Amino acid sequence: MRALQYGVPADPDPATEADRASTNPLRQGLARVPMALVDLPPARPLRDDWVVVRPRLTGICGSDAKQVFGDFGEVQSADNPMKAFFSMPHVLGHEVVADVVELGPAAGGLAIGDRVVLNPWLSCGPRGVHPVCAACTRGDFSLCASFAVGPIAPGIHIGTSRDATGGWAERMPAHDSMLFRVPDDLSDEAAVLADPFAVMLHAVTRHPPPADGRALVYGAGALGLCAVAILRALHPDVEVLVVARFAAQAAFAERLGATVIGHEPALTVIEAAAAWSGGVLQPSDGLPMAYPGAIDVVYDTVGKRETFEVGARVLAARGTLVKAGVHGPTYWEDSPLYFKEISFVGSNAFGLETVEGVTRHGIAHYLDLAAAGRIDLAAMVTHVFPLDDRWRDAFRTLADQGDTGAIKVAFSPNAVPPADSPTIGAR
Repeated sequence: MRALQYGVPADPDPATEADRASTNPLRQGLARVPMALVDLPPARPLRDDWVVVRPRLTGICGSDAKQVFGDFGEVQSADNPMKAFFSMPHVLGHEVVADVVELGPAAGGLAIGDRVVLNPWLSCGPRGVHPVCAACTRGDFSLCASFAVGPIAPGIHIGTSRDATGGWAERMPAHDSMLFRVPDDLSDEAAVLADPFAVMLHAVTRHPPPADGRALVYGAGALGLCAVAILRALHPDVEVLVVARFAAQAAFAERLGATVIGHEPALTVIEAAAAWSGGVLQPSDGLPMAYPGAIDVVYDTVGKRETFEVGARVLAARGTLVKAGVHGPTYWEDSPLYFKEISFVGSNAFGLETVEGVTRHGIAHYLDLAAAGRIDLAAMVTHVFPLDDRWRDAFRTLADQGDTGAIKVAFSPNAVPPADSPTIGAR
């Protein structure tokens, strides 16, 4: 099967030299990526209760893109503790909508031909670990204690283990418990957003804004826009401010009902957020701080030094700064954390979430909300590319998203594009 494998020598591309010479650091990183389109043995069920699916659409997650671009910030960590939970080479891609094409002898609850969306976490159940750990018992699958337990190679989710290959391939293995049937009237474009939606549903349900409060969403990529949609659907009385970098993102956030401001310079962001919320800025030799502040919670989907610094400065005393974005290690001016007694918390993916009094898996909540018309994010999928020797064009579209208008870019691994078309096309 064809697959885009990471951790191998790169395949040749005539445009690589142009990427290397670009002033865009993401393009420069793409020129160095150790990834190639290769032929691998056909996917197989990894255990008797696993199945094989045929991906229809596989999104490029922000964490995938950072790995491809090598975009981990200015501080390079030699002791990253996450290294123990990955194994290479691996096939990326964990935002997957697919058709079931093969059932393992002990797989249950699925039939050949079912259209499904993936919950990618390689927790106790998929690994065959018994008894299951305390986190999995609670439904906190992203906090599973067994991510490095065999016989499946280490990996926190599909696409990070050399055995559990991801959806940037023509076929992909998955455990029967990892797959959710997609309602017939829900498009592939809507279904493929289940993962990023569930990520932010976890963040919002674990750290909700107060009634009639104010929330700031930092970043307007897939995670940020999902956060806005969740807040508008589940907390309609909360005012929402979004910090957006690109025009297409800003326009989408506005359509969802948020107020939008630009992302730089930091002083302007702080001033605009304070003016919007009614926070009073205190004089400073550097960046000012709103004190006591009037923004109750910041959902940071970026995770960089400058976003932490701005978020902490505009938050209300005893507000909450939620780190949901994945970036590299950084140093930042964190004095507001102790002075305003801010709660700085991480939010890692998803599991069982309680929404409107009902506890279900986050992906199941998304499919229900989308099928009911309460969430409509399908237009976030702006570009779809075939999985062929022009795969780098998908990442160039992301690297240049200020010009391309890209929000969510995806691969269609089994599509056959017209011979004269460089991509399946912008949506």
